[in-house]
Amino acid sequence: MDERKLWWIDDVALYLGVPRQTIYSWRQKNYGPPAIKVGKHLRWHPSTVIAWAKQQERPAG
Repeated sequence: MDERKLWWIDDVALYLGVPRQTIYSWRQKNYGPPAIKVGKHLRWHPSTVIAWAKQQERPAG
């Protein structure tokens, strides 16, 4: 995936390793990486998704 372009939901789902329906479900619960709307479409900045994923890391134990 090209990190210079906005990601589509399939890109986000692939990066996070979850089904795209999970991303939609997270959005309804105000969870997950924040998206931007381009018209009626959702898009994500790759750096935002990556930063969000890193914030979810929890130390084992």
